[in-house]
Amino acid sequence: MSKAESPHLQQPTILSYLKDLPNLCSLAGLACTLLAIYFSILGIYEAAMIGMIWAVAFDWADGLLARRIQGRIGTDSAFGAQLDVVIDIISYGVTPAVLLLSYGQFQPVFLIGSFVILSASAMRLSFFSVFGLDSSAQYTGLALDNNNIILVAIFLFEAAFPTGVFCIILYAACMALSALNVSRIKTPKLSGNPTNVYVLATYTLLVTAFYLFKVTA
Repeated sequence: MSKAESPHLQQPTILSYLKDLPNLCSLAGLACTLLAIYFSILGIYEAAMIGMIWAVAFDWADGLLARRIQGRIGTDSAFGAQLDVVIDIISYGVTPAVLLLSYGQFQPVFLIGSFVILSASAMRLSFFSVFGLDSSAQYTGLALDNNNIILVAIFLFEAAFPTGVFCIILYAACMALSALNVSRIKTPKLSGNPTNVYVLATYTLLVTAFYLFKVTA
């Protein structure tokens, strides 16, 4: 049978990919990201930190699930990979940018820093989409999920500094992370190690408890 005569493969519906558990996990992370952006705009930064760290937790969990679930076909993996990239730019690019803008009371000078964060995130993800991991299974540049992990840790010490001083610290940290995102440093794929997943889970629960206490105190 010629190619012209061969029956066309039926295209799946977009919503059919909701049956894939890793995709549901990715969307749960996106929901946490939305909450982080929402609370950042409101200035409730403790709640924003909870959303940011849970976004990372779900991001790591979806990869772990994808590797363990049997019977996933090629299009499932391809769709999940594209979904991850789209969500990553929101979780690790847009969210820190909005956080910086909000903490800087939306002053114009913070637009520059926010643009740098977004640009570095977009370039980092584009580079990874083209080149992937290197021959030693390492990333080139700091992986974007580290941005949230580090910013959440930095905010643990917010109360130790005057608002103006911490604003400078936050701005400098965001610029440093952006520089590392697009640098040529080699970093390991932390989310691929089950031990690291357990470490992140413990970290997530601890910082969630800390920020919940601050929100309700």
